[in-house]
Amino acid sequence: MIRPSVFRAALVLLLPLFAFAQEKTAPAPAASTPTALTLEECVARALNKNFDLQIQQFSTQNAHDEVIFADAGYDPTFVLNASRAGSRDANAAPVSTSQQDQARFGVTQQIITGATVTASTALDRNKVNASTTPAPLYNPVYNSDLSLAITQPLLKGAGVTINRAAIARAKLGVTRANYNFKSVVLNVVRNVEGAYYNLAFAREQLRVYEFSLEVAQKLLDENKSRLNTGVATDLEVLQSQVGVANARRSILLAQQTVRDSEDALLQLIGQFEFNSPLGTVRLSDDPVPEVSFDHSYALAMVNQPDYAAGKVFAEQLKLDALVAKSNRLPSLDLGGALGYNSKDSDSYGSAANNAWSGDSYNWQVDLTLTFPWGLRAERARYRQAMANLNQQEVSLRQLDQSILAQVRSAVRSVDTNRETVKISDLSTELSEKQFEFEKARYEAGLSTFRFVQQSQADLDTARVNELQARVNLRLSLADLARLEGSSLDRYKIKLEE
Repeated sequence: MIRPSVFRAALVLLLPLFAFAQEKTAPAPAASTPTALTLEECVARALNKNFDLQIQQFSTQNAHDEVIFADAGYDPTFVLNASRAGSRDANAAPVSTSQQDQARFGVTQQIITGATVTASTALDRNKVNASTTPAPLYNPVYNSDLSLAITQPLLKGAGVTINRAAIARAKLGVTRANYNFKSVVLNVVRNVEGAYYNLAFAREQLRVYEFSLEVAQKLLDENKSRLNTGVATDLEVLQSQVGVANARRSILLAQQTVRDSEDALLQLIGQFEFNSPLGTVRLSDDPVPEVSFDHSYALAMVNQPDYAAGKVFAEQLKLDALVAKSNRLPSLDLGGALGYNSKDSDSYGSAANNAWSGDSYNWQVDLTLTFPWGLRAERARYRQAMANLNQQEVSLRQLDQSILAQVRSAVRSVDTNRETVKISDLSTELSEKQFEFEKARYEAGLSTFRFVQQSQADLDTARVNELQARVNLRLSLADLARLEGSSLDRYKIKLEE
């Protein structure tokens, strides 16, 4: 015949265990289930509101403007000048006065070969009020001139490649900014995954401790009943009370962890929305894919934005070195100018029309050599440019090795955590059976209550370790996806190339 105390203890033990099993396998009724919060929804919210992404967007915008700045150096520059001047000479006999009016319009254009082209025209009027001997041919006199001047560097600063270097560098800067933005996106996705999984762990851990408190409270009630019947001692009741107190303390700490985890997730997916409720989250039960180093490393070298941005930066430094090499040369500029001019006494219009006749003209060809003694500064800048380029190439090799090591570690972590989950499942199953066994022995008078408490603590530890193993597995997969750059495909994120 089964003793009532044994039956009651078994019932107290099995009901919570059955409830825990139901909690792991069957969802609660829809009417009482909070709105589910999926990982995909969290990632989407982060892409819209995350501060890091918004900050990086300004850098990308600035990179686009740098292209405009570099290209604007080849925009034409217009100059319009107008002036009036006069003089009076009281020492002359008779007193002489004069007035000069001048208007000049010009446009300067730098072209891609490094040459500077300037075209200008001017209209002048000079009038003298005095009796002079002999009399001036024109009074007033209207002057008009047209001129075209070209200056072309032949050594330093010459050539299309050198003069397009700033534009090419700025365009590479846009590509680099896009890679940096991609890197921030991948980091945000990884951080959201980590915060989501940590919140799921914290909430599941709280449920474990709540279940532990229920068991501890029932054990306390049972020991009080046993004390009244003379079966238990005061020490066993006190031990039960300590067990309940410890379970409550674990719940308080777990609740704090839950709140902190919720804030960590809200900080990533929103802006000052810490009072917004978060729906239910869950640890993914998706099958764990097989991973291999060769496959993951190949993806990482193609998709890793930090490495790609480093390669683009090296291309920028090559352009800097090319310009610095050109600057070591002396300046040798070939200049040429041609101008037409005319004088007339009638009007501005007649003077301007006569300038096109070509009767009066001037021309000039010049060659200017500028040679700083020793060119020490230019040579030093070239050495610096080459040193920066060599430094970046070494950094790229270092980054390549770092990615290789990280991928190796991430692949091992996935494999290790996959096996750890299997082991922790077995450990939890064993701890449940040991607790059942120790509780039954205690009810039969073959064990002490302290052993029951210890087996319950072991069961709590096993369940928390099982949760932590599952979280670690998902985090290791997230780390590997960050290295591979495959997170973008998983969450269907499209970025500008």
